[in-house]
This record gives sequence, structure tokens and C-alpha cells, in this order.
Amino acid sequence: MAELPPLPEGFVVNHFITSDDVERSARFYSEVLGGRVVFGPVPTVVELSNSFIVINTGGGPTDDKPTVTLETPRDPERTSSFLNLRVKDIQVAYAAWSARGAQFLTPPTQHPYETRCYIRDPDGYLIEVGQTTDPAGDWMPAGWSPSQ
Repeated sequence: MAELPPLPEGFVVNHFITSDDVERSARFYSEVLGGRVVFGPVPTVVELSNSFIVINTGGGPTDDKPTVTLETPRDPERTSSFLNLRVKDIQVAYAAWSARGAQFLTPPTQHPYETRCYIRDPDGYLIEVGQTTDPAGDWMPAGWSPSQ
């Protein structure tokens, strides 16, 4: 297993998810979405494009979050946040990820400034996949260029 790269100045944004089956979720983020497992097995960290997905089991409160219990989504039809993946070519991503087992809620749909569709990971987390159609382009962090 590779070591996590050193942190740059400032900070790195990671997305933490609670999973009922960490190994299954790691396979989804690595084999279906094309990430790379860089730490594990529990918790598992998957490098996904220019960020990391941290996957761990749920559990009760701890001394630094004394009133919080971590659990997978109770109702996949209700959500308050989701992962948003911006891709260069949504049709290519849709075809490739579908072939690897991703189950999209709908095919890509055109909206005023983007084409987008959604998938769920094995624990029910919602993931938006989008491609800008805005002639001015999509917002990206300085110095970053998308790999797909």
C-alpha cells in the first residue's frame, strides 16, 4: 500500500463516508470510478482524481464528537449533501462507469449550463456527475487540470 502524499501548504479537502462494507465501497471508488487505494484496509483512503475519499465503518460518539453517531444513509431518497464529480466528457464517463457496474439514476440530461446525471455508491450515497456546457467553461482551482 502506498503512503499518502505529503500535504501541501494550507490543507487538502477529503470526503469522508461511512460504509457498511468498507472493502465493497473501496472497490466501487477504485474499480468503477477509477480511483487508487492509497491506505487501508480500515479505514481505507482512495485517491480519486485530485482528492481523497476516506471510507470507514460507522460508530457512536467519541470524545471529539460527543453527540454524533456515524451511519450510512437511512433513506437514499433523502439527502442533504452529495459528491459532485466534474468530468471533461460526460458521455465517455457514463459509458465507462456503466460498463464497470455503476448504476445511474438516469442517462445524462442537459440543463442550462451543464449536462449531468447521478449514481449511487454501494451504501446509497448520491454522486453527481456533470460536464459544463457553459461557453465560459467550468470553475476549477488554480493550477488544476481535470484528468477526465
